[in-house]
Amino acid sequence: MEKSPIFEKTYKNYLTQIARLDLETLEDKLGIQVSEGKAIIPFFGKPYTVYGEGIYGPGGKKPHLSASVILCKYLLMCPQYEPKENDWVTYIDFKDAAPLIHAFSTTVTRPISEMFSGRLAELERAAQKIGGYTPSESFAYDVSIKFDVLPKVPLLLLFNDKDEEFPAQCSVLFERRTEKYLDMECVAMVGMLLYENLKVNVS
Repeated sequence: MEKSPIFEKTYKNYLTQIARLDLETLEDKLGIQVSEGKAIIPFFGKPYTVYGEGIYGPGGKKPHLSASVILCKYLLMCPQYEPKENDWVTYIDFKDAAPLIHAFSTTVTRPISEMFSGRLAELERAAQKIGGYTPSESFAYDVSIKFDVLPKVPLLLLFNDKDEEFPAQCSVLFERRTEKYLDMECVAMVGMLLYENLKVNVS
């Protein structure tokens, strides 16, 4: 997402709302840590600090606005009770995803498929660099990689390489209860950040 004045205004509004939260009440519900009024949230395996004054990533750097908005919404959408729907679904399966389904395909699954066609080992190495690991479940794909995007928001990447009949195909799945923790715009941005992070870590 582009860095626009409207986006900046939205981000600052989120920070104002976060400043009013009792973050300690969210620790167990979201799997985060709170220290000195600041939330410490693992995002793709790296710690980010979030509080009313701003958001900082590893080394004190300010993250991309997309990551900042995702972290804000994770705090602000915290459900009162932990949802149980943990079956894996594609982006198209979420009830509010319709306006962004095409964008998700063109910015996430299609470019990942094209980038790593015939490059399975490179996909696995790039995924490991950003916290990807082999899931406990078994899937009938050439490569299956799980990411802990946020403590309550895992992501599953399934990849079949090209063969004589079909091109490479990538699927990105989320648990159904993800929609209780993030809105669909943020879920789409998670997918885009996955692609961007994989791209910059190709060896």
